Amino acid sequence: MSGSLAAFQDAFVAALTGAPGSAAGEVAALAAQPGFAVYRNTLLKGCVDALRANFPSVERLVGDEWFAAAAALYARAEPPRGGPLLEYGEDFSAFLQGFEPARALPYLGGVAQLDRLWLEVFSAVEQPVLALAALATQTPQQLARQALVPRAALRWRWFAELPVYSIWSCTREQREVPTTLVWQGEGALLSRSASCIGWQPLERGGCAFLDACAAGRSLQQASEHALAVQPELDFNDLLGRLLAAGAFAALAPTTPST
Repeated sequence: MSGSLAAFQDAFVAALTGAPGSAAGEVAALAAQPGFAVYRNTLLKGCVDALRANFPSVERLVGDEWFAAAAALYARAEPPRGGPLLEYGEDFSAFLQGFEPARALPYLGGVAQLDRLWLEVFSAVEQPVLALAALATQTPQQLARQALVPRAALRWRWFAELPVYSIWSCTREQREVPTTLVWQGEGALLSRSASCIGWQPLERGGCAFLDACAAGRSLQQASEHALAVQPELDFNDLLGRLLAAGAFAALAPTTPST
């Protein structure tokens, strides 16, 4: 009985999210009734509205109608699988990157990634910020062997060829994107502190450093990796900016093998 019920529920959901007339079996009779279209349209509208809320920068760049059409196509292909709608659209950036009408906007998928990272920072668990006093108690040798643990409410991303961060930050702040924008790679850092979410540009070496920190590398190893990626990096300046942004939750010991 439970298997039959589960099969019916799966078929019902498929009929809601599929094209009209695609239902089969006993669900087909329900789907053929005029009132079923109300449920289908309500679900679709809810998905589109959720995507509007979750990807505001994308919508501002492309306009209401373009966004609604793209969001509806995505919602039909990728309906919610459960959980709050705040989490809906995990693959929306990948969808946009492969979306033919977005071919002339190669940065759009990256902008969607940053909107998504903003949501992740917003919903991350609260953690204390590593105090500078904790660093001061370490000798340089001890500190070099420690790992800096990024906070849960911290995200970063490097975009190798496009000024995604500049486009996203202007759009997010409802400023005009400058016509003199330099088309080169950029990185972004997003963090939450005292319930406020902030963002700032981050160079390639900074992104590489945080990647190494997230992998549990020691401060010495992470700094060496960052400088290998970007030899001209001012590492002391980078570390100061990251500490000021509340990027780290704790120091953690590492073993010699890491």
